[in-house]
Amino acid sequence: MISPAGAGRFAPSPSADLHIGNLRTAALAWLFARSTGRRFLIRVEDLDDRTFTEVASRQLADLAAIGVDADDPPEFQTAHTARYDTVIGDLRDRGLVYECYCSRKDILAAPRAPHAPEGAYPGTCRDRVRPPEHDRPPALRLRSDNAPFTVVDLLHGEFTGVVDDFVLRRGDGVTAYNLAVVVDDAAGGIDQVVRGDDLLSSSPRQAYLARLLGYPSVSYAHVPLVLNVEGKRLAKRDGAVTLAELGVDHALALIADSLGYRARTLEGMLAEFDPAALPRQPWVYRPV
Repeated sequence: MISPAGAGRFAPSPSADLHIGNLRTAALAWLFARSTGRRFLIRVEDLDDRTFTEVASRQLADLAAIGVDADDPPEFQTAHTARYDTVIGDLRDRGLVYECYCSRKDILAAPRAPHAPEGAYPGTCRDRVRPPEHDRPPALRLRSDNAPFTVVDLLHGEFTGVVDDFVLRRGDGVTAYNLAVVVDDAAGGIDQVVRGDDLLSSSPRQAYLARLLGYPSVSYAHVPLVLNVEGKRLAKRDGAVTLAELGVDHALALIADSLGYRARTLEGMLAEFDPAALPRQPWVYRPV
């Protein structure tokens, strides 16, 4: 059941400790939600087998330490596999799911339509009469319209992407990100999604699926990433980047300075928060 109350969220994957870029994005998600009177939720995206319970515990502690508080206890995706199975079953009953036996190498090697982005699924298994003779378990794909779909982002404006037949469940049985995130957002009453702009390209697929499932639309804001001095995505190898290394006060000061704020607490930053004035370029982190 979809909650009637609008909410924002932060949804980390517990594969590694949060770095200053993750913490900055979490702070922005919190600021967006609180400045618009929304509830704020935290969801641990732990479906992948490369995630760890002890890492999730540290992530939640770090978020609390910098003031990213939630209105409900954090949810874990692994508690909701039945929810995803139900949605996939409903889509299958509508004739919108098919089995795919292609490997990543197969997909990259196959010709694709001129308007389709690299890596888009070319439809090899879409109308396959019988499966190929090998032991690879199939993934489940959505039978989409294979057409452009446009979302509106608060920071980027209109963004259009071709929605291919994307994966709903991987061959190893794990629910795919693009389905789980849509189903969980709807179940939590989340109508505002703030996250890094590396995920902007996935938003047309997710918005298309949400419409297909009859879910309310969400408001997107994809914020710039934090990069290292080489212009690459920030990582642990870039020096002191985690909260344990930086300390709470220093981390909050870095986040505030990167946004042009004088305040040194999230509550203080809330008084200065203006989405229209947010930096549109990546912030380059320079360790001391």
